[in-house]
Parts: sequence; structure tokens; C-alpha cells
Amino acid sequence: MAVPAKKKFRKQPSGSRVAALVLLLLIVIAVGGYFIFSPATKTGMTPRKPEFSRVTPGIPGAPVPQAAILEQPAIPLPLHNKQYDYPAPVIPETEKHGSVGSTSGRLAVIIDDMGSRLSEARSLAAINVPLTFAIIPGLPVDKEVAAYAATKNIETMIHIPMQPKGWPAKRLEANGLLVSMNADDLQIRVAGFVQQFPGAVGVNNHMGSEFTEHEEQMAAVLQTVKENDLFFIDSVTSADSAGLRVAQRMGIRSARRNVFLDNEQKRNYILGQLNQAVKMARKYGSAIAICHPHPATIATLAASLPALASQGVRLVPASQLVR
Repeated sequence: MAVPAKKKFRKQPSGSRVAALVLLLLIVIAVGGYFIFSPATKTGMTPRKPEFSRVTPGIPGAPVPQAAILEQPAIPLPLHNKQYDYPAPVIPETEKHGSVGSTSGRLAVIIDDMGSRLSEARSLAAINVPLTFAIIPGLPVDKEVAAYAATKNIETMIHIPMQPKGWPAKRLEANGLLVSMNADDLQIRVAGFVQQFPGAVGVNNHMGSEFTEHEEQMAAVLQTVKENDLFFIDSVTSADSAGLRVAQRMGIRSARRNVFLDNEQKRNYILGQLNQAVKMARKYGSAIAICHPHPATIATLAASLPALASQGVRLVPASQLVR
């Protein structure tokens, strides 16, 4: 008897497998669509800028993180913003009492710009060595500093403000002497300074890199200086200053600055300049150094000046070095 042939058939996929395939297909389509149609991938499209919350006045917002700031020690600044001209050291002329190559000498240290703070005068007086204070007329405690110096037998000078190069871009005190002023106005102003400081024994220029180059104006100023029996020290803020030359021609006791001690407010720099002044004093018999009442300067002077005697240098008031 013939056996019937087996019927061939395909196994149909189950429902769960079909669902999985459909889900996978949808995921592929979704991912592809994202990369194709995303705005960030389109040429010429700019990514959206982040939004910042707007802070309503009077309502504190969330704190904003800031970069750390290294704190520097607070150093009090002068009340007057002065820009200095600092020429090279001036080689002193040989003094009558000394000779080139001497092993001892005299050094005068003038503290310019006094009159801003009485505390500066007290700190300098505490060093207990001869110094000379040059006081700018019109500073907040100018007369108090002059009176205090008198109680400590500290010599005082009038630090006369004079026009610098670059004025008015470079600030000058309102009572400063200008090249454009006539002789009468200059003498009236200087006479007023002298009346304010009856105990002063001399004058020197505050700034003045422009003014001191003009002989006629300097002669007008120095005429009043001579009439009041004061001496003049040229701060030499310009290599072309006519100050000393005019003063000598007029028979005024005079001298000039040799070294600025504190062009830079760094202890090692100030020490280096002081050492230069000491060498000049020993070599030429005398030298004049000028500095300012900055904290770094006062601290360096306090640590160094008392020891100068052991180096063959005697500190003296500025009046002892004029002739």
C-alpha cells in the first residue's frame, strides 16, 4: 500500500520575535534620524548660547564662583600721586674737608615728601640719627610734622613743588611753581612758603624736571631764598638742571643730591643705593642722599643707618654739606 508523502512546511516566526525585530528597527531609525536632523550638525548653524539668569536689583542671586586671589600685604600709599624723574647718581665735587680716596666721610639723608602723616615723622625720629625732613607745603599735616621735628631737633627744609616735564599729564600740587609764572608771582608764592615754615633752614625742589632747567625762573625763586638766608639743595630731577649753577652765581649756600635711595620699594635695592652713597661719602668726603617716607624705606633706614659709623661714615644734617 502506498504511503502518503510528508507535507513540507515553514515554521512561522513567533509573535514575540516579530515584536523584538520591530523595536530594534525603530531604535535604528530614531538614532539615524537624530544624527541626520540634529541642528548642531547642520552647516552654518550656531549652537544655542547658554542663558544667564537675570538678577533683580535688591534680590541677592546665587553666589558666582570666582578665581582665588592671592592677597598682598597692604602698603599705605602717599596721599599725593607723584611721578618722579630719576636721573643717574651725581658724582659729588670734592669737599674742602675731605679728599678723593678718603676712608671716612659725611652723609646727609634727606627725607622728601614729608607732611602726609605724623606717624612717618615719629618712625623716622625713632631711628635716632641725624636726618633732614623736606616738607611739602599744603600736605595734610605739614605744620604738625614741622613742629614735631623741632621737638626732636630734626632739621627741616621746604620741599618746593615745581613743574615737571609732561605737566599737566604728570600731576603737580596746586601750589606748585610753573614756568609760565612771572618773577613777582613766583617770589610771592615762595615767600608764602617761608612764612608757613619759619623754622626751615633750607629748600629743595619737589619734582621740577622742567622748571629747574629755566635759569630766569630759578633766579626769581632763589632770590627769595637768599633774602631769607636759606640754603638750596638741587634734587637734580633733570640732568640739565640750572639750579646749583644759578645758586652758586648768586652766592647762595648750596649743594646737590648725589643718590636717590628708593626709586624701587625693595629692601635690597634701597640697601644697594645706600651702599653707593656710603662709597661716595668715603671717596669724596661727603654725599647727599634723598629718599621718601615709604614703609620699606623707613624699615631699611632703621636697620642700616645706626651701623654706618662703623663703616667710617658720619651722618649729618644737610645744612652741614652746603657751601
